[in-house]
Amino acid sequence: MFARIARLRFLALLTFSSLTAARDDSLFTSSVTYCSPPETLLIQQFDIAYFAKNQSIWFNISAASVDPNVNVTANVMLNVYGMHPVNFTVDLCSLFSGALCPLPMYNFTGSDSIPIPSSLGVSDKIPGIAFQIPDLEAYAQLSLTEVNTGVLKACVQATLSNGWSTHQVAVEWATGALALLALLSAFFYSFTPGTLAPFRLFDLLYLYQWTASTALLDLNYSSVYRAFTTNFAWAMCLFPASATSPIQTSINNMRHLTGGNMADATGGSAVALVNRKLSPYNAMSSSTFSASSDQYAGIGTENLWASFNTRSANYVSDISVASVQELSAAGDVQLVTPSSANVLQAGVPIYVNSVGIATANSFMTVFLVVLMIAATLLAVLSIGYCILVATSRYRRRTGGYIADWHHRYFSFARAWLLRVCLIVFTPVTIFALYQWTLKDSWLSIFLSVILFLAVVGYILYSIILVHRLALRSAPPELYTQPDLLASHGPLYAIYRSERFYATTPLILAIFVKALFIAFSQVNGVVQIVAILVVECMVLASLLVLRPHKSRGADVLATYLAITRVLCTGLMIAFLESLNLGAIPRVVIGIVIAVIISVAVIVMFINTLVNMGIMRLVPAHCRRRPGATPGSLDAEKGAENDEKDWRPRNPTPERNIPLDPDVNQPYPDSPSQTLTDHQSVYSEESGSTTLGSLLPRRWSIQQSQPSNRSRSNSQSQYSTSQSNYSPSRSNYISNASSPRQSIPPSPLYTQSPSHSRQPTIDEHPPFP
Repeated sequence: MFARIARLRFLALLTFSSLTAARDDSLFTSSVTYCSPPETLLIQQFDIAYFAKNQSIWFNISAASVDPNVNVTANVMLNVYGMHPVNFTVDLCSLFSGALCPLPMYNFTGSDSIPIPSSLGVSDKIPGIAFQIPDLEAYAQLSLTEVNTGVLKACVQATLSNGWSTHQVAVEWATGALALLALLSAFFYSFTPGTLAPFRLFDLLYLYQWTASTALLDLNYSSVYRAFTTNFAWAMCLFPASATSPIQTSINNMRHLTGGNMADATGGSAVALVNRKLSPYNAMSSSTFSASSDQYAGIGTENLWASFNTRSANYVSDISVASVQELSAAGDVQLVTPSSANVLQAGVPIYVNSVGIATANSFMTVFLVVLMIAATLLAVLSIGYCILVATSRYRRRTGGYIADWHHRYFSFARAWLLRVCLIVFTPVTIFALYQWTLKDSWLSIFLSVILFLAVVGYILYSIILVHRLALRSAPPELYTQPDLLASHGPLYAIYRSERFYATTPLILAIFVKALFIAFSQVNGVVQIVAILVVECMVLASLLVLRPHKSRGADVLATYLAITRVLCTGLMIAFLESLNLGAIPRVVIGIVIAVIISVAVIVMFINTLVNMGIMRLVPAHCRRRPGATPGSLDAEKGAENDEKDWRPRNPTPERNIPLDPDVNQPYPDSPSQTLTDHQSVYSEESGSTTLGSLLPRRWSIQQSQPSNRSRSNSQSQYSTSQSNYSPSRSNYISNASSPRQSIPPSPLYTQSPSHSRQPTIDEHPPFP
């Protein structure tokens, strides 16, 4: 409760006060639990906050001492990232002239703020970074031990927080807005073939889902990374909820009526139920539950207790039977011991409870969200079809565009159904398989089987259909059938024809990872090693196959695969068997969060580019003015840009062999004669003027062809009728005619009876 109040206070100061440069440095309790059965001390509420600015403590406590004639010693221990900077024991019989010996039976309920004497030096013992680091891993423990018997009478643990966290509602809304933007872009550009926006929608949401799924393993994550991944829980169909929300209440009732006996979600923070070996407790052994040092005993504690008694005496009263029953029935403070059944283990239990969903409710929450998505898709497609039918009736004379869409609409609907199945494939496979391991409610298991078969079956049917057609005919045939491309294009349209199967390794990798997440919950080593191998294989397939149609798309896919491999490799440090310190794990968690954040920013920029943001750039600043924004050409590499701007010199693709009769060197002197073919003829008259020697070097007059040249040209023209069309003019050579001399700068003329020039197909130009 107090954590929410502190966050609201911080947001209010940040929003409405322009003079506030920074928030107040404070530490407060975020959760309270019993660490032993409550025999002497009962707690209903325990909120304490320390403010460094004025060195004061604010408290809101409701507790009672119920065991008479008990002489106890109090041990106070502070654990910060596995270290114990404070650990002291105080004999309560030595305080206040023995007023607390035996421990009085009181019911204390009060709230106040008291200053801390400077003589205690509390501010010197708390480093400044403790007020700034997000998701602080610290807790305080109070233990009451009977003096005569040494029996532990009471043990209370309270986790501490400073108000900073990597889980922010603003981040959830920002990532959701980006996904909505990608969805609208995908829907708009799905009407245009060859665009990338529909494919980038899956890439973005899979990045979100993969980020959330990395926190589902049996690893000792740092609190900062676990909180960061909860920003993407909505992408796994796990929208944050409270224990009293209508959906969660309905799921609880359904489970209990169908054989479910697992616990419901707790009303408080899930941190209170986390296994004490994991963050934020970092308690490696049970020795932390006992007193071990009294080095801080008697350092002015009397002053603190005196101030406490003086200012809070009006809240203390004799205990009554009714108040004890009320405190005992209160469910806000729970008992958590190593043998408790309500302890949250690493993986799915901690993650789903962190967003307010019980472990047994995780699949049913995913099931209901998938049903909502399917209903929304069906409603949108139905409305679109009704609009299309109404438009076709009232505009029958408009042409074939509407009629063509009326024919293609069902393929368009099947394509979006396939996209939705691909998007929900990750959460459905993980939580459906995980539900089978819980053995909680038979109805939940039955629905998980139905949903799993529906989603996996449709994806598998599409893959088999595409592969069968490619094997029977040829892969290029997949891109020449409009109906198949429109309905099953989300599987292969983004890839080259010879790499049409490139989606299959990714889908198989998602399924294999879901198997290890669901069925290897007790062995984090197997999970992390198997998932790392799978991610490396996906990366290797992208590097070897390079399946996309453009280098830019290959680079983006490879970058995302490298991100997954790198982050998965770094998560090896979270293995419990390594016993890595809390602070190194926090640093590694922050590094992974930064890497993923950069990938999200890259996908944001890519989404804007695919939406056509480049249209806002002036035309002279674009490298490829002809590329269509949002199409495959928009992601072409720089080498394609340079190729389009180069002059079209002869290349192996465009080079045409030159006619050897034309490709002749100029003669050394004008006196040489041309012995090879020398004339160009006219189709109509058969006359030629090519190769005639002018009377003088500098005289310009029309030369007359000789009779022999005319006869040779006519004979060649009649012979070439079987090879050339009468409407095309060609350079014809005569190998038997004597060579005639050609001046260094000859002047060629052509008969006015035929003025058409030969094309590139008929003869190449002169070099």
